[in-house]
Amino acid sequence: MRPFTSRVTQPTPAERVLAILTSAHSMTVVSDGLDPVEVHRLDGTSAMGHIHLHEPAEAGHTGPGARIPVRLEFTDIAPIPVRDRTRARVTVTGLLSAPYRGDASESTCMEFGQAVLEDHRGRSFVTLDALQETEPDPVSGSEAAMLTHLVDDHGELVPLLLRLAQPQPAKGVTRALPLALDRYGVTLRLEYPGSHRDVRLPFAKPVARIDQAGPQIHALLTAARRASHTNRLLT
Repeated sequence: MRPFTSRVTQPTPAERVLAILTSAHSMTVVSDGLDPVEVHRLDGTSAMGHIHLHEPAEAGHTGPGARIPVRLEFTDIAPIPVRDRTRARVTVTGLLSAPYRGDASESTCMEFGQAVLEDHRGRSFVTLDALQETEPDPVSGSEAAMLTHLVDDHGELVPLLLRLAQPQPAKGVTRALPLALDRYGVTLRLEYPGSHRDVRLPFAKPVARIDQAGPQIHALLTAARRASHTNRLLT
């Protein structure tokens, strides 16, 4: 588990993968000899709710012949309609002891092979040990609702946060919207006529409980109000 420190300003790959696995409402299951299966959970539960990951030694397989390769694919989409809403893709590979059934009443056991995170920073490989040692982000389950509330009910405050961006955004920003929220801070997407740029605004300290997220956002807004600015979106 990574210790909390003010120097940490963004999630590790393991934290990103864990947040996506635990909050994603849909995924694609690809297994040998079968068409891809789209799994959607619209009742507020995670798409991973009926699959549990095990180390190979714990999975109880009797031999190599019984193992069926499987791949779980997740796409992390920004809850706010920004330009290029795909934030990351996660692929989890492993083995099943029987063909995958999306309508199975019991949780499906999957031997974990590896997880691959692909985002703007590139490709990262995450082990099961890393996932098991990672503290769940208390914000991940509420991120969409909190960002939607910020935009729908307090949209005029979002450009205010640009005062905290370092370096200050170049002139020509046409729109600023929140792209992501996690225990370490807020990411804004700044859109220009033909491009976009992301700005990371870290919290003073990581959020340990979900009820701390709101005060941390308010602290950023307070700091932004005190900051001088020249950005046209703020005039």
